[in-house]
Amino acid sequence: MKIFQQSLDLKPRRRGFHIITYDVIDAIPQLSELKTGICQVFIQHTSASLSINENADPTVRQDFEMYFNKAVPERDPDYRHDDEGSDDMPAHIKAAMLGCSVTIPVRNGILALGTWQGIYLCEHRNHGGQRRLVITAWGE
Repeated sequence: MKIFQQSLDLKPRRRGFHIITYDVIDAIPQLSELKTGICQVFIQHTSASLSINENADPTVRQDFEMYFNKAVPERDPDYRHDDEGSDDMPAHIKAAMLGCSVTIPVRNGILALGTWQGIYLCEHRNHGGQRRLVITAWGE
């Protein structure tokens, strides 16, 4: 069994859903050493999240942003946590809904994503800043 781990600092991105598949692949070239395995990508933040979804049509990512903004609106008077601005508490809720990690099979040295699948950084803050990922791959 081989185990590899790498941190990846992503450049700041605007609020929205961003494909980061190649950022992840480039950060852990040791994937090529695994015939069969697993790759976990974990985000070390509570106001951004990760997901796997459509990688071809950018309108899917726009619709995700629209949906989550409707489902979890800003400036809800019932929110108690608002120290960091009106986008902060909604960002925490959106991150909890989507999750902090994705797990992908590794087959013959590459991520076994489907044809139309990509890894999303889901940036829920207006100015979230740099985001850090921990990528762990293991297998044979």
